[in-house]
Amino acid sequence: MATGRTHRPATRSRGIPEATVARLPLYLRALTALSERSVPTVSSEELAAAAGVNSAKLRKDFSYLGSYGTRGVGYDVEYLVYQISRELGLTQDWPVVIVGIGNLGAALANYGGFASRGFRVAALIDADPAMAGKPVAGMPVQHTDDLEKIISDNGVSIGVIATPAGAAQQVCDRLVAAGVTSILNFAPTVLTVPDGVDVRKVDLSIELQILAFHEQRKAGEESAADADAAAGPAVTKNQHRKGPDGDVPAVMPA
Repeated sequence: MATGRTHRPATRSRGIPEATVARLPLYLRALTALSERSVPTVSSEELAAAAGVNSAKLRKDFSYLGSYGTRGVGYDVEYLVYQISRELGLTQDWPVVIVGIGNLGAALANYGGFASRGFRVAALIDADPAMAGKPVAGMPVQHTDDLEKIISDNGVSIGVIATPAGAAQQVCDRLVAAGVTSILNFAPTVLTVPDGVDVRKVDLSIELQILAFHEQRKAGEESAADADAAAGPAVTKNQHRKGPDGDVPAVMPA
């Protein structure tokens, strides 16, 4: 039986800031792509650009891992992949349950990236009796009546909630009571959990609203630029100076 519940990543004990922890998966994704292309080393500038951060921040983040690279050579790609994977707790198997096998839950179940990143979908759970036994992503869906037993039997410490908003808190409470200590929440609601339980929320509508804000701002900037262009050359503050006899040119004739 998996023992994921008793093994926690070392990041907290080593005092790595949460902001750095949040960037480690970005570095790992970029490094994994380099590894797949058999790239042996990478500079901080190249890796920072691939991860979407600045190189100074990257070097600071890696200093928390005790990795400083080699001047003129850069960072060893394979070693960094191992180092970050170990820090994130990905060098062991993490069993995960997905609760709520609607369209989103089924899509998550079919996502092929879990296994390659250290996560194993141990069970798919849904409250609809008609779903019980139905195969999704090659696994039979199990009913929520068996949730506690499923978690216990598989040593699950990570739960994914993909239920409607109205059911999410109740599902969360049952997961926590059964021993789950980390939750990834896709339901459009805020969950209340006790101390010691970590929740990460993924709200696609919020992400789209943020993108809409940026699109609106870009459109406003383009409109302002078009208006300035249509107005002709900029008028300086001295072009219409007031004189004793009214407006006079900013540059007086010789």
